[in-house]
Formats: sequence, C-alpha cells, structure tokens
Amino acid sequence: MSTPRPPKLARRNLPLLLLQAREHVIARFRPVLNAHGITEQQWRIVRLLLERGPLEPREIGCSCRISSPSLAGVLARMEEIGLIARRRFDDDQRRVRVSLTAASRALAGRMAPEIDRAYERIEELLGAQACAKFYRALDEVIAALDAGGPPA
Repeated sequence: MSTPRPPKLARRNLPLLLLQAREHVIARFRPVLNAHGITEQQWRIVRLLLERGPLEPREIGCSCRISSPSLAGVLARMEEIGLIARRRFDDDQRRVRVSLTAASRALAGRMAPEIDRAYERIEELLGAQACAKFYRALDEVIAALDAGGPPA
C-alpha cells in the first residue's frame, strides 16, 4: 500500500510566516516585560490605552486581538494589581470604560527606555527603510483585510 501524497498547495504558509515573524519580534520585548512583571497581553492593553485613551472592553478585545473570555480574566487581573480602573457610563450602567491608572502610567514610563532600545535593535538588524516598509505593508494588509469584511 502506498503512502498518500500530501496535497500540493500553491502558496507559502502566510499564517505560519506571520507567526514566526511575531515570535522573533516579541522575543526582543519579552525580557523587558518579564523584568517588569507584565504579560504580553497586559502590555498590549497598556500600550493601546496609552495611545487611544479609555476604551470599552469590546474595543480593547478587538484592537488587541484578545477573545472576550480571555479579556475578562486579563482585565480582572489588571484591575486587581492596580493597572487599570473600570468605570460605568453615567447614561448606561451596562457599559464600562477601562482606563489606565497612575501606577500603569508610571510603569510604562519606567519601561519606555527599554522598549525603545528593543525597537532600536530591531531597526539596526532590519534597517530603517525595511522597518518603514514593513510598517506600511502591515498597515495596508490590516486595512485591506478589515475592509474585506469577515472571513467567509
């Protein structure tokens, strides 16, 4: 009995390539996060709230690509350790706004020089032009796939 042939696929494995690239990039930041006692998901949330200000949990989950069940646990832990505060909307008690605390802003301030050094090192390895192209390409991919609607 012969072994069945694997299917011939026409394109490279884009999801795997993106995952490998992500892992190479996050490896440059992981030591900084670990040294400051913050997880990758928590840091994504802190960075998002630093850039955009207070948001609702669904907006955070969507932007940070964290599922709703996982996000609930992450936000609960962040609130417990004093990194975020949650406040109900005055006009709709069902809705909650998540914001950073002074402690999380101070943490981000302490981390900023180390985070910047990690970015500088990546830019040294890839080159400034390649990094700029990569950012543009990622922005284009995200915008195009977002505009294309949900996956079939």
